[in-house]
Amino acid sequence: MTLPEVDQARLDAEWAADKDVLASLRENGDRAEIVRPIDVSFRGDEEALDRLEESASELGFEVIEREEDEEGEVSLFLGCEQAADEESIKALTLRCLQIELLYDVEYDGWGCTAEDGTE
Repeated sequence: MTLPEVDQARLDAEWAADKDVLASLRENGDRAEIVRPIDVSFRGDEEALDRLEESASELGFEVIEREEDEEGEVSLFLGCEQAADEESIKALTLRCLQIELLYDVEYDGWGCTAEDGTE
């Protein structure tokens, strides 16, 4: 599957938000090199989310759940296992922005818990 080119301004805006999340993780003792579950979410209409859900494994994700908010907007949560270092997160964000274009959905960010290696 060929993924589309992403607008650099859009990628830069997402990276600015990503840096804030990474800083917060570091403040909580995160060791970025530790591989852990990371979830990403996309919003969109049911048909677009259905298509994305069907392709999730081909795109390197597993389906976690769908959730509807108070306004009736539906989000699809997908997960993967990876490190949370800058390079890995940049690659994840780029892939998600490509998915956004390819599937006509809206990428809504990523999240994970801080991992300090003591568990």
